Amino acid sequence: MPHLQFEINKTLQKEKKKEFIVFVEKKFSKIMQTGTDHIAVTIREFEKENISLGRTDKNDFVCLMNLDIRVGRTKKQKLELVKAFIVGVEKFFEINKKNQYVTITNHDGIEFNFYEKSLSNWIKNDDPCND
Repeated sequence: MPHLQFEINKTLQKEKKKEFIVFVEKKFSKIMQTGTDHIAVTIREFEKENISLGRTDKNDFVCLMNLDIRVGRTKKQKLELVKAFIVGVEKFFEINKKNQYVTITNHDGIEFNFYEKSLSNWIKNDDPCND
């Protein structure tokens, strides 16, 4: 169950957030070869001064991403996902690509849980909610 977290120091429009979440779910599903029912997305909005990224100007908008995913994905998949999300954040929220930073954390499936079960480790084209 990936938990895809986006922290942004900007007030966002509700419709843009809804559209972005659909974009994130579809991109993750396609690139990571899995279903969408288990994808969790968090968008956190902060005041401008509450987020900093050393390489940006202090008045710039910033997006920090933390992507918790199951182990097993290839380096190619991860890099494709990072680039897709950076482009998406720029498109939906108008935050410059250079003002974004992504961290990926890999977890065994057992670390992702619903009430009824833990997920298994990732395998190509899995759909953990419907296994």
